[in-house]
Amino acid sequence: MSGSGVVDGEIVALDRVEARIEAFDWGFARERTKEITAHWAKLTVGKPSMFNGRIMLQHRAAIEGGVFQAGYFAADYAAFLAWRDFGVQGSLPQPTIRNGFAMAALRAADGAFLLGKMGDHTANPGKVYFAAGTPDEEDVRPDGTLDLAGSVTRELCEETGLTLDEILVEERWTAVIVPGRVAFMRPVAVPWSAEEARALMLERIEAQAEPELSDIVIIRNLADCAAYDMPPFMTSYLVHIFGRD
Repeated sequence: MSGSGVVDGEIVALDRVEARIEAFDWGFARERTKEITAHWAKLTVGKPSMFNGRIMLQHRAAIEGGVFQAGYFAADYAAFLAWRDFGVQGSLPQPTIRNGFAMAALRAADGAFLLGKMGDHTANPGKVYFAAGTPDEEDVRPDGTLDLAGSVTRELCEETGLTLDEILVEERWTAVIVPGRVAFMRPVAVPWSAEEARALMLERIEAQAEPELSDIVIIRNLADCAAYDMPPFMTSYLVHIFGRD
């Protein structure tokens, strides 16, 4: 797949991801300020913990020799949520904008996957997916590159309470490409059964001052997915993995 473009609907095995912050003029954020502000005010009613920080969105992407090469730019979280919720991705005369984020594809020793259920106070209440977060300023290295590998472990540990010495992170990636999103899945293993891992994470989540997750969900097969509110890219990945297994 040398030198190919990035196509919606594809699931691509990768050796690595190379991402860099670049200057970019995002017309949507510049031209629709009032709508963005109003939308943010509506979203944050009763959710004081939501913070309009700076996040990194993807405006350039290509795959060459098993390497996903991407350019990112900084934007307000409020602008990102408005762009996502207004459904304008791909409708503007600009390069395709995507939320390109890394996820810890967490798997227990018995083969079951472990997903988080987002709390009601978050921007995605009730949604079930792997621990993840849109890249932000904490993921930017001094040289301007984006540390997506670091984002995997940081988000996983922050959300679940797991520690680095309790997990095994593989080097490979899988990109799940859908309109407006690229989910960079990285396999992460824990040495316990799914039930043991879930109990441990719930105990640690209970001790957090402001937990993002309300539950840990165990997925052993595709039939389990039907009971939960999962984004389409999550079910696509699980179909891909269970079909391969």
